[in-house]
Amino acid sequence: MLGVVAALGTGAPATAQGKANWTLEDLLKQLDTEAKSFHSLSANVERTKVTVVVNDRSTETGQILVRGDDKMLLELNPPDGRIILRDGGKLHVYNPKAKQVEEYDLGKHRALVDQFLLLGFGSSGNDLKKGYLVTLQGEQTIDKKKAFLLDLTPKSDKVREQFSKIQLWIDQATWLPVRQKFLETGSGDYLEINYTNIMRNPRIPDSRFKKLWPKGVTKIKPQG
Repeated sequence: MLGVVAALGTGAPATAQGKANWTLEDLLKQLDTEAKSFHSLSANVERTKVTVVVNDRSTETGQILVRGDDKMLLELNPPDGRIILRDGGKLHVYNPKAKQVEEYDLGKHRALVDQFLLLGFGSSGNDLKKGYLVTLQGEQTIDKKKAFLLDLTPKSDKVREQFSKIQLWIDQATWLPVRQKFLETGSGDYLEINYTNIMRNPRIPDSRFKKLWPKGVTKIKPQG
C-alpha cells in the first residue's frame, strides 16, 4: 500500500522573494497560511527507486491530481503503468497487466498512508511538527526553482520501521513540493519523486476520480 484545468482564481500564493534569512519557525508559519488556501494540485511525476547494494535505478513517470477533499489520482505510464486512486477512506491500485485491482480500506491506517501519498500537498506547518522532527537544511535550486529543503524524521515507530528520514523540497513560489525523498530504514535504499508542471488550485471535476479500469477485472482485498 505504501509503494504506492483552469485556475480556480484564489489568488497567487505568497512567495519567499524579498525575505532573507528564513527560520524554520517562519517557514512553518507560512505553510500554515498556505494550507488554508490549498484546494487542489496537478503535476507531472517522475519516481525513481534506487537500490543501493546493486546500484540499480528504476524510473517511472506519470501524472498526479490531488484535491483537498481526500481525493487523489496517480496515473503511471506504460510499460509498467498503474493507476492509484484515493477516494476518502478507500485506496484502489489498478494493474492493467495483471487485470486486477487491489482495494484497501484505509481505516486506522489512513493518516499513515497519507504521509506517503500526500506529504506536502496542503500540509500545514503544524501537521509536519505533529508527525516529524523538522529541520531546515537551507535552500537549493531544483529545476530552476528556488526551494527550501526540510529534513523530516518520523516520530511514529511504525513510520520509522519503513523510513528513517524523509526529505522535502518546498518551492518558494507555490509552497508545494518539487521533490520528495524517502530513505528506507536499514538498507540505504530510497525513493525520489520529482514534480514538474505544477499547477496550484486547478479546477478538477469529480469525473476525474471515477474508477477508470474496465469491467471484468479481478478485485482483491489484501489483508493487513
